[in-house]
Parts: sequence; structure tokens; C-alpha cells
Amino acid sequence: MKLHYQQIGQGPDVIVIHGLFGSLENLNVISKHLSSDYTVTSVDLRNHGLSEHSSQMSYSLMAQDIINLMDELGIEHAHFIGHSMGGKVAMHCALNFAERVTKLVILDIAPVTYQERRHDNIFTALDASAQQVINDRKQADLLLADYIDEPGVRQFLLKSLKKDELGMQWKFNHTVLQQEYANILAAPTGAPYSGPTLVLKGSLSPYIDSSQRPAFLALFPNCQAKVIQGAGHWLHAEKPSAVNIAITGFLLS
Repeated sequence: MKLHYQQIGQGPDVIVIHGLFGSLENLNVISKHLSSDYTVTSVDLRNHGLSEHSSQMSYSLMAQDIINLMDELGIEHAHFIGHSMGGKVAMHCALNFAERVTKLVILDIAPVTYQERRHDNIFTALDASAQQVINDRKQADLLLADYIDEPGVRQFLLKSLKKDELGMQWKFNHTVLQQEYANILAAPTGAPYSGPTLVLKGSLSPYIDSSQRPAFLALFPNCQAKVIQGAGHWLHAEKPSAVNIAITGFLLS
């Protein structure tokens, strides 16, 4: 599985991994900030961005994709930063390839299987969009608005529209993402990772709560947590300075 990636900066290696329906551009605010002191490799996960599509999605496969890319680029080990689904991919790498992960930063996701299906309205909207020829983002936004109330969620999705000879198409493979959604909700697995781990939670986000503390400590015994006040699930977009300060301080410690 060939992954599309972008590499900027110079210094110790950092791998940056986006979340569901996203692309490497989503975490540019982190990548660009770190590039003054690190070599930052941002990736498009399989079925996202400009990476290859596949009929399968699982954390073991996505983690192996990252390790294969590191091998291709000659990266022996790196700091890992992952948001949401990308955070679970980063966790799975740490739990199964500990020697490749120097430090781990997890953005607003827990190492558990989530029971709530938070994205069903998005899949419904994407299924509806696939039945029409989309000519521009305004038309796409109006279509999505029939199913998705939050303008911010629609704008996030619209970043993954690209134009081709058939009109506007989604970069992500939403059909497979929907088929494999149970695997995306699943917990990462592997042996406990004893390396330094930072968990950043948005204070307004429902994705992490106190009930998940035992799961974090069982798999990441050397973890610390920090709450980003006034931020939701997309904490890096809502409070970029606070997130970057927390990450930089952790990597330097």
C-alpha cells in the first residue's frame, strides 16, 4: 500500500497522522510549527487524501503502512503524533513496533472500542452526494446540509473534494470507510508501550473521559494527560497555540 506523504523541516523525525475523513493537510498547523526543529513526515492514510485505496481498513494494516513508509524513507525511529483515528494508528504502532516510536502524542482519542456511531449522518450525506454530479463546493455544502447541521463539520469534509473530468469527487473512499467502520471504532491492540506518552484532550470533547483512565494506564503506563481548555475534538484547529506549546514542551522534555 503506497501512502502519499509530505516531508518538511530538518532534525529528529516526527510522523504526523490525521483522522477519519481527513488528510495530511488537516494537521499542517502542527507540522509547520515543528518543522523548524524536526523533520516532519505527514501522511495520508489508506483510503484518504492522495493515498491508494483498498477494500480493507484495520489498525494493524494502517500501522504496517506507516512502518513500511518509514522503511522506504530510511527512518529508524520517530516521534509519533496522531489525531482521532490517526491517534489510534499511532498507538497501534507504539504497541506493536515500540522500537520505532521515540515518543507518542495522542490527540483526543482513547485506546478503547467506541460504541457510539458518531458518523452515521456523515455516511448518509456522502451516500446521497454519490448519487449526484457535484459541480462546485457550494452545491456540495447545500447537499451535505440536509444531513449535517454543523457548518464546521461540512467545511472539514469539503476540504477533501477534488475536481476531475466527472465533476467534484471525494478524495476519501467513503464506501470502504463505511463498510469497515467497525474496525475504525475498535481499540488498538498489542503489548504495553512504556515510552513517554502525552494525551491531549479538548475540554469540550466527548471522546475522552475518566472511565478510560484504566485503559490508558494499562497500555501506556508512562503517559501524562493535558486538557486543552475551550477546545472540542478538533483541538489543534480550535486552539493551535496551546496544542503546539504542549507538544513542543513534551518532545523537548
